[in-house]
Amino acid sequence: MHLFLIIALLVILSALYSYINARWLKLPGTIGIMSLAIAGSIITIIIDKLDPKIADYLTILAKSINFSRTVLNIMLGFLLFASAFNLDKKRLKKEMRPVFMLSTIGVIISTAIFGSLLYFITHLLKIDIPYIYCLLFGALISPTDPVAVSAIITGSKLPSNLETIISGESLFNDGIGLVLFITLLEITQSGIDNVDFGKAVLLFVQEVFGGIALGAVTGFFAHRLMKTVDDFQTVVLVSFALVMGNSLVATYLHLSIPLAVVTAGLFAGGRSINVDKNDRSHQALEKFWTLIDELLNTMLFVMIGLQMVNFPFLQHYWLSGAIGIALILIARWGSIMLPLTFLRRSLNVNYGSINILTWAGLRGGISIALALSLPASNYRHYILAGTYFIVIFSIIVQGLTLNKVINAIYKNNPQS
Repeated sequence: MHLFLIIALLVILSALYSYINARWLKLPGTIGIMSLAIAGSIITIIIDKLDPKIADYLTILAKSINFSRTVLNIMLGFLLFASAFNLDKKRLKKEMRPVFMLSTIGVIISTAIFGSLLYFITHLLKIDIPYIYCLLFGALISPTDPVAVSAIITGSKLPSNLETIISGESLFNDGIGLVLFITLLEITQSGIDNVDFGKAVLLFVQEVFGGIALGAVTGFFAHRLMKTVDDFQTVVLVSFALVMGNSLVATYLHLSIPLAVVTAGLFAGGRSINVDKNDRSHQALEKFWTLIDELLNTMLFVMIGLQMVNFPFLQHYWLSGAIGIALILIARWGSIMLPLTFLRRSLNVNYGSINILTWAGLRGGISIALALSLPASNYRHYILAGTYFIVIFSIIVQGLTLNKVINAIYKNNPQS
């Protein structure tokens, strides 16, 4: 399918689902749009079986989009930058300790818990999945998704400190999760005996710290440039160049693109470019990136819904989906509880917040994109189906009930 036709159909579907949700369903934007997209995909699958010609365009559209490449190589940089650009850096700095713990050690703990429990349960059920593949599944599903998180918690009743922790964690843990995923994927392909762990550690340091350093330098430089002009077109172009430049350089130097663009967005942050309240160009720049964030969010969740057309095998993996949902909630709870138990005095988080942090840890398009990037194997369908079920449950069920969980916890324990 021609590129323009793919984009046109995607935009038309996004507009249609947005209108139907805003006009009749009145669900939170992300949840409503993805629910409609999933419903549309199910109808498309049914119609396709009855008469393939009727559902031809939607089927071709779903199969023409390289979801993994589109999300990881194109959309992710802009989405992460937009979220970081408008984040309140003062609040983030105040909550930096729990954010750092959850986005680094928390991801590793979650991967270990999820992978170990999955290996144990699947072998009880006589499902033969190697331990390394269980860990690989854990690595791609453990990082919370910044796109899903920001879309859901924007309208929630989360306390400001928890909102900052969840938003900040979701921005930074993708870089850690991606490096962990790549390392484990290399082990699955070459075998644990052939992996150079010293080289793996060096790659981890290069990806993580190199990405942060690149983002800090380019973000500071762009920040200085944007402060010297008040022309809207110029500051928009500089900010666009910042995202694309970081993506290109990080790819070439084998650095973490997520960490580079997030760091650049924080350094170039719109709230600190110009303190003059009468400066309309920089105020408009913040609104511009908010709009970009919302538009790409909408298109991304339409794409997630459309992916069901590409997964005709989902009906055979309901059990794995249910197991995955239960295990990722346990792993998420454990990855918060363990750091909190050992470092409670230095972290500004209490035990009453753990259930909220657990339920607000949403998964989204990045996990699906990583699952789709897996090479062919006997376990790919299992991991892909489990990932899709977890993401759907995460966004729709957890997203719809988040405020109820918050209200229930604070009603029962006001001191949380």
